[in-house]
Amino acid sequence: MCGICGIVDFSGRPVSEVALAPMTARLRHRGPEARGFFASPAPGARAGARPAVGLGHTRLKIIDLSDGANQPLCNEDGSVWVIFNGEIYNYVELRSELKASGHQFRTESDTETVLHLYEEAGDALVERLEGMFAFALWDERRRRLLLARDRAGKKPLFYSRQGDLFVFGSEIKALLAHPDLRTGIRVDALPMLFLYGCVPTPDTLYGGVLQVPPGHLLTLESSGDLRLRQYWDWSFPTEAASIAARTLGEREAAARLRELLAAAVRRRLIADVPVGAFLSGGLDSSIVVALMSQLMSQPVRTFSIGFGGDASFDETRYARLVAERYRTSHTEFVVEPRSFDLIEKLVDVYDGPFGDSSAIATYMLSELTRQHVTVALNGDGGDELFAGYPRFARSLLSARVPRRVLHLGQTVLGWLPSPGNHRHLLNRAARFVRSAELPLLEGFARLTLFFHEDVRDLILPSLASRLASIDRLASLRPYLDRIARWSPLSQLLYLNAKTYLVDDLLVKMDRASMAHALETRSPFLDRELMEFTAGLPDHFKLRGRTTKWLLRRAFADALPPAILKRRKMGFVVPLATWFRGELRGALEALLLTSEARLLEYLDGRYVRGLVGQHLEGRRDAEDELWLLLTFEVWLQSQKGLRACA
Repeated sequence: MCGICGIVDFSGRPVSEVALAPMTARLRHRGPEARGFFASPAPGARAGARPAVGLGHTRLKIIDLSDGANQPLCNEDGSVWVIFNGEIYNYVELRSELKASGHQFRTESDTETVLHLYEEAGDALVERLEGMFAFALWDERRRRLLLARDRAGKKPLFYSRQGDLFVFGSEIKALLAHPDLRTGIRVDALPMLFLYGCVPTPDTLYGGVLQVPPGHLLTLESSGDLRLRQYWDWSFPTEAASIAARTLGEREAAARLRELLAAAVRRRLIADVPVGAFLSGGLDSSIVVALMSQLMSQPVRTFSIGFGGDASFDETRYARLVAERYRTSHTEFVVEPRSFDLIEKLVDVYDGPFGDSSAIATYMLSELTRQHVTVALNGDGGDELFAGYPRFARSLLSARVPRRVLHLGQTVLGWLPSPGNHRHLLNRAARFVRSAELPLLEGFARLTLFFHEDVRDLILPSLASRLASIDRLASLRPYLDRIARWSPLSQLLYLNAKTYLVDDLLVKMDRASMAHALETRSPFLDRELMEFTAGLPDHFKLRGRTTKWLLRRAFADALPPAILKRRKMGFVVPLATWFRGELRGALEALLLTSEARLLEYLDGRYVRGLVGQHLEGRRDAEDELWLLLTFEVWLQSQKGLRACA
């Protein structure tokens, strides 16, 4: 796991290490063990080869710990160079094939496989790679650059093109370190930020900065042409085909699922450094730990986190059940309200406002885990594959509720006071009724939004008037034609993976773990496993109110009954309680002062009203307030960054 960055300059100026060094320095946390550069033409050489290119790399040693595997790496004759972030899980098989074809290897690293596979397959190399990755490959002969990102989007890759300058990096902070990059706060992206808690891929909150989407290859040719090609996408059968697939036997499907998941875990145990696992006490991470225990010769190192101030948010007792069953070497950590002090650090880690407050716990869990291991497996992706979130069942149920029942429910709920806890039954019922009144996809999207119909009220009228109509389905629209013939559940699973998984969960995990040079791996997001589960009939994923139906059946003998029967809790931080207690002063000091920078963009009356409603217990606005806090702290840290179109 590493940090990558680079510059391509079409102006005729050479790219030197002096230009690359600040960009690379901003990625040191991702790879603190080595740093390397490549430039072409070489500094001091006679100019003429255009474009000029420079590559920078910071290394976290996982496979082949020798200095000979430091990057950038080149092939035998120096005609191809690569910088790589991630892991290739099938590199041993590919390496054997390439050796048989006559390729010479100088290292034992998985990265070198990318070089020789490009020589053999050209741009089609990405279709042969299994793993999590973002890499840049420079073809010296053809003077062209390739940028690629893995299928699920586990590893990040950002880029910007401005005139003759093209820059890229693992994190936006690396791009911002280039002195010639001009950017600003995209006002037209603010509605997306406050709807989704982030700006959906491929956009960002920074003007002119984009992301390479998951499963895509971007090529920059010597002519300056920039091309983006999708090489993989998660695909579900049509609804008719899905119905036909119901002949698949439960026992056969469960056995195949167990086999694929065990293989996915086995592949992710390959490392020359200590490996452990995050253990939340939920179904997915518990299954991963169970499989690791069967595949490893020594006890698994497991790590869990709990929350002080509200015992109802603490899952550590469930994690202990699994740890005891498999006799893992288990470590726990408790997050207290003072962890709010991390907000400035988190805003820097995420390069801006980020609405998922569980980033607090993920960051601290990663910090704890890195003291013991360098690689940690997790359960990310299980909910995406097997409809584990309650919103899947609620959205499908809403389509069957008669309109008159919904209207009655809305009337009754309007008479009752709103509890100050969003997990309260009445609040859950209110969210269900509001989403059920909408068409399926709109209702589903609403269940994940931060500010709902309030976005236009939140943003200053002078700015809101410049915005087009606010489209709450904007992040979903690019995919609607593709999914039209799929079953309703398949549509929801796909859209969730394209938005919430890519822009929230995977971002949260990558930045929080890599801030501590910890590599995290997600067996559930194995390509073969994802394609297998997509082809399963819906009733193997969601049956009535039972989520992850086949997953529970496949591992019924491997887990304690209390784990198998648990409902989804989620990695939730008790911010509502903390904001009304120990963190009240910090909340008011940041959001209610007349010096707050967010007042340049947001309506102060609305913000003050929201804070007051939460503190008085008339509304649970913990998610909205956390997002506003990260927005304010980010604005304070970016004093020279101003609004742009």
